[in-house]
Amino acid sequence: MARCGNRVLLAAAMLLSGVFGAAAEDAQVDTIQDVFRHLRTCWKPPPPARARPLDITVVVSFNRSGNILGHPRITYESAEASDNDRLQYRIAVMEALQRCTPMPFTDAMAGAAAGRPFAILFRNRKTSPDKTSPPTQERRA
Repeated sequence: MARCGNRVLLAAAMLLSGVFGAAAEDAQVDTIQDVFRHLRTCWKPPPPARARPLDITVVVSFNRSGNILGHPRITYESAEASDNDRLQYRIAVMEALQRCTPMPFTDAMAGAAAGRPFAILFRNRKTSPDKTSPPTQERRA
């Protein structure tokens, strides 16, 4: 009987964690900063065993309902990345976009964001304190 009770408690804990996690991800997106915050909740970079850390930028547009409009485009990857690193990070970026869409836009943000390109930098490297500017060297994907 105690074993069954433990299973019920475990199932309840899993459901509650899912509910609270979903609530954080389902917050309404009302500003440009909210777009980036929302995407950050979906970002899961590859583990270091699969790929070295790198920075990658994707340009993506959304329609009014928050779905991806057209095809996301990778516009920057760290220059020292290997082909395997690039592949692993491209997959991680596309998975993040899938997890985060449709974007839960408010009505006002839906009108403002629809069709506009967002350049989103997924940064996974440590930068030195004096390096505060975004990457300037772009490697075509």
